[in-house]
Amino acid sequence: MKRVRADWNEVVLVCRKCSRKLDGGFGKDGGTSFAKALRKASGGGKGKDRKAPLAVIEVDCFDVCPKDAVVAVNASRPREWVVVPRGASMEAAVARLGLAANDAEAA
Repeated sequence: MKRVRADWNEVVLVCRKCSRKLDGGFGKDGGTSFAKALRKASGGGKGKDRKAPLAVIEVDCFDVCPKDAVVAVNASRPREWVVVPRGASMEAAVARLGLAANDAEAA
């Protein structure tokens, strides 16, 4: 077996099915997917960039299926799932997922 290093401090799992149903709904113009908007708002890299401090990974359905919203889970808080409605402020989503403190530490 081989080990691969990643600089991730946090991992956020985002429901791919919810994101696909919304077809955007986040960011300044409302045309960005939640995963992309979250990466940008929290300083994460592109996709699953191993050198970024945050990984936002789209996963299969969580079986919550909220209307006009996306389900996201901070992997270090697996008991706390967050339902983020379409158009929600990314600053609020970052804080609700518990990522705001990490931004302050990185600065």
